[in-house]
Amino acid sequence: MDNQDTIIALSTPPGSGAIGVIRLSGPDAIRLSNAVFYGKNLEEQASHTLHFGLIKDGESIVDEVVAGLYVAPKSYTKEHVVEISCHGSNYIIQQIINLLISKGARAAKPGEFTLRAFLNGAFDLSQAEAVADLIASNSKASHDVAMQQMRGGFATELKALRAQLIHFASMIELELDFAEEDVEFANREQLRALVTKINQVLGRLISSFEMGNVIKNGVPVVIAGKPNVGKSTLLNALLNEERAIVSDIAGTTRDTIEDELTIGGVVFRFIDTAGIRDTADIIEALGVERTLEKMKQAKLIIYMADASQSIAELEEQIHGLVQLDIPYLILLNKADLISEEQQKAYKDLSVVFISARENHGIEELKATLLEQVNLHHINTSETLVTNIRHVEALKQTENALQRVLNNVDNPVTSDFLAMDIKQALHYLGEITGTVTTDDLLENIFTKFCIGK
Repeated sequence: MDNQDTIIALSTPPGSGAIGVIRLSGPDAIRLSNAVFYGKNLEEQASHTLHFGLIKDGESIVDEVVAGLYVAPKSYTKEHVVEISCHGSNYIIQQIINLLISKGARAAKPGEFTLRAFLNGAFDLSQAEAVADLIASNSKASHDVAMQQMRGGFATELKALRAQLIHFASMIELELDFAEEDVEFANREQLRALVTKINQVLGRLISSFEMGNVIKNGVPVVIAGKPNVGKSTLLNALLNEERAIVSDIAGTTRDTIEDELTIGGVVFRFIDTAGIRDTADIIEALGVERTLEKMKQAKLIIYMADASQSIAELEEQIHGLVQLDIPYLILLNKADLISEEQQKAYKDLSVVFISARENHGIEELKATLLEQVNLHHINTSETLVTNIRHVEALKQTENALQRVLNNVDNPVTSDFLAMDIKQALHYLGEITGTVTTDDLLENIFTKFCIGK
């Protein structure tokens, strides 16, 4: 990547709208914009100012625009940045972008603005990744976690750990310089205490991934049960739309149907599945097989049954659920067809009664789901790991530090200790970007949208 290029892209979503924002970044961003902007001389204006004017191609007026100036280093990328707000016509947007490309700008690659911000020291790699998470956030919880990481919460914690390790690494390197004198600069007991403390922090961060990943991607909830108990009707009632086909014919749903709903700031991914039964129909059998696979991957299972069935039948079905070792919620549908006295017979099974067709009990079910996952009580100001790349690097760090502990307890030469500490520092550095490769950066930033 050539940082001397001035790059350009549309930063608002593609498609017609009230406005479109075109972003330029690079050493010539202001000069190139000024060449097509008719109003004030942009090269003479202060940073963080807005200017109304015309974009012209020769004598032809393309649009009336507002140009926002951000003079280096006081910008997102720490380069000169110009943001041109124009009318949101696809034709106008393309005309302006093509005009500026003809003047010397280059079309930006996916994530290239944020990559430049990282390379120019605006933030570290974990914060850069949090930018993408913030854009993709679709609930309060995922927004809060991404914002906390983008503002450096995770990075600050890692930097503190890394600084302490670097101190001991330097002391051990000093020992190697004086190997013939057989001196010890790094106190082994202090090193053991430090590594033990760091591994406790790493353990907490690694264990937070399960919760962080659910907050980021949503809680997968499988709606399961025998055919024709109202699973598709429930999905439609939860979403308040006709998402799944409803029929009195058993086996209507033959594949999984997924959709999302935000409840109390938490995203739930509901998965309607084929009814569980033995069947000679090959297509339906494949659907049942997929149902069982989805149940194994779920964070929570809503198991639906008909309220008119016997308690013995329900207990037999629950026995199969227990073996999956996944949290579940028993939902008895068509509760409007049985009396309150009959409902009391189920009190020992902790079931929830609803009528999906009549939309009764749906709000109570939502509240129960929120309590079941307990995510609305999570303190999102604490560091939660949400990125699989980060958790793998933390595990590698933990393994390297465990070798350090083993070597301290079974004395070895200083060079082995130094090697394992360097490995731990390397893996921690991969998270924040202190240690990077071109392949790693490309893999991360090509997943961003163009214009960010």
